[in-house]
Amino acid sequence: MLSSDELQELANKIKHWSQQLGFQQTGISDTNLNVSELRLLDWLDQGFHGEMEWMHRHGSLRTRPQELVPGTLRIISVRMDYLPTTASDPLSVLADPTLGYVSRYALGRDYHKIMRKRLQKLAQKIQTEIGPFGYRAFVDSAPVQEKALAQKAGLGWTGKHSNIINSRAGSWFFLGELFTDLPLPLSAPAENHCGHCQACIDVCPTRAIVAPYTVDARRCISYLTIEHAGAIPIELRAAMGNRIYGCDDCQLVCPWNRFAQISLEADYSVRNNLDAPQLLSLFEWDEQSFLKRTEGSPLRRMGHQRWLRNIAVALGNAPADHIIIRALEQKKQTASELLQEHLHWSLTQQRQNSTTS
Repeated sequence: MLSSDELQELANKIKHWSQQLGFQQTGISDTNLNVSELRLLDWLDQGFHGEMEWMHRHGSLRTRPQELVPGTLRIISVRMDYLPTTASDPLSVLADPTLGYVSRYALGRDYHKIMRKRLQKLAQKIQTEIGPFGYRAFVDSAPVQEKALAQKAGLGWTGKHSNIINSRAGSWFFLGELFTDLPLPLSAPAENHCGHCQACIDVCPTRAIVAPYTVDARRCISYLTIEHAGAIPIELRAAMGNRIYGCDDCQLVCPWNRFAQISLEADYSVRNNLDAPQLLSLFEWDEQSFLKRTEGSPLRRMGHQRWLRNIAVALGNAPADHIIIRALEQKKQTASELLQEHLHWSLTQQRQNSTTS
């Protein structure tokens, strides 16, 4: 059994080792998520989770860490910046309807494996220091209330857009956790500094932030383009603009992101020129090309059909162009039922625009 002084020294070493492994900040929290659980249950009751039925299915596992991993006493939370060193200006991409916008977190390699491996290395360092102990690493890979834990661990506060904001680093970072049975000293929780600002609420293209700190996933472009498997609601398609994978608008306008840090991680560098890709070029990718070019990328889990569906909507939102119309018509020859419906909508939009221009 470690003494309180030894546990404090270990906590300091854990934070030092985390920095060596490439994490920008580390904090430690307990497992009490009672307040977060009440908010989650209310959010679920209102149906804001959409088709993400697993959030209901996991029950209290998400908000009671000791049920997910028996014996858990503390959670070590870490964050890692992800903005790539070289990438086209996101606002310029959003302003050009011939380009496709991919959320900045997905421009490089999949962060899940990168962070999980480093959390495992952190656990190994702890084990080398004190001997065997109980732990389990998570990176968005299990029912974990990672944002609530990050706030308790002092990594930042939950903004009105529901992302974690750090006063010295903005919000462009990933989160990861190491559940442990070590009674480590707790970090001070972060305080909320959103104040009266509601820039994120005002900018949301589909009005998905229905109240401060409350996002209706069914209207969120990130959910619609990535998680949602069916047809995108017609009334939301125009508002999607050229966003084909995720949406960063709420982060782009957040004043705290003037403090955001560029990531030096090579794995988060832009791949396949996805920081400012031509929509028509992406639309030409067959399934084999899609799988090859998204290997090791977060985009792959979306699948080829959703990829084409999202691009079809973006092309429907683009200015009238006979080249776009021809590309949409050609795709109809081999399209699935889901894609056919979106192609029809996009063609209608293109033809209407061509008659009014």
